[in-house]
Amino acid sequence: MPGERPLHERSDGAFFAAAAAAVARSDDLDDALAELLGLAGEHLGAGAGAVYILDADHDELELAVTFGIAAEVASEAGSVGSLASSHDPLADVIRTRHPLEVDDAGHVPVLRGSTTAYLLPLIVRRDGIEIALGTMALGFAGPLPQRETLLGAEPLADLAAVAVERALAVSMGSERAEWFDRLAHTDPLTGLANRRTVDRLFELEVARAGRQGVALSVALFEIDNFEEMQRAGGNAAGDEALRRVAQILAESVRLVDTIARYAGDQFMLLAPGPDGLIVTERLVRGIGALAPVDGKSVSVSAGIAGYPLDGRTPEELIEVAEQAMQSAREAGGGRVVARTPSAE
Repeated sequence: MPGERPLHERSDGAFFAAAAAAVARSDDLDDALAELLGLAGEHLGAGAGAVYILDADHDELELAVTFGIAAEVASEAGSVGSLASSHDPLADVIRTRHPLEVDDAGHVPVLRGSTTAYLLPLIVRRDGIEIALGTMALGFAGPLPQRETLLGAEPLADLAAVAVERALAVSMGSERAEWFDRLAHTDPLTGLANRRTVDRLFELEVARAGRQGVALSVALFEIDNFEEMQRAGGNAAGDEALRRVAQILAESVRLVDTIARYAGDQFMLLAPGPDGLIVTERLVRGIGALAPVDGKSVSVSAGIAGYPLDGRTPEELIEVAEQAMQSAREAGGGRVVARTPSAE
């Protein structure tokens, strides 16, 4: 009779060694879950199986892996939503955190080709609290195996829960590392590249321009009367002006350009090719059209220098651009001054 003993032929030691190896040695969650699901099916003599992972943010289960299930069935049963109120047996398992024996597998859409089903929660314990991470569903062509046999699948569901939890931890670690990396390369107020990042990119762009014999422009922008704006409206007004200017800069540059917050109220543009002056003038006009901040109009003074006519190193180019920016400020602001022959 089905279920009187495990239906696999290998020893219990070999069987559970394979299950442990599926978790310990696989760096892909789907591969580990597929191996564990297959072992559970082998152990119980199931003809079909599926593992769902809980997406707590959207209150639904998402189908991860299957065996013995037609592709169209898997597609139709790819998710189970509204778990708090759903009558799907898979949702019941998540809510109760207990295995469920189903005498009519037709109630479980993903196993509708089976006669009976056994559903197990994927549970981990954190700080003494049981947390459901998903479900393992197994379908049978005939009656369910004996209870003693069904219990043998629970360690496999536990291992599947460990695999899911590890994958979540790795994902969170990766996202955290990405966040720190982004934080290290961007200015937190404006979201633009920061000084360290643009300095490194500047060196790379100058080297590339030298190798390829192409033009490169660097432009520096400084917000006009920024200190006066801060004295009148406080730091909040200054921060708002910086954010608005940064938004115009970010939205108006070309894909090949790099824009960064360079220092205080200064921004830098790296513009490969011959059109740096045109891009800079467009940016200055866009900023000049901004709405006033705390009653003060917003404009910038910009200075631009070009490789190789104004310099062949980042330091030489920045020195020329700073001098040009100073000239623009002394001329009343809201304009571009270029120290290259193209502006004469």
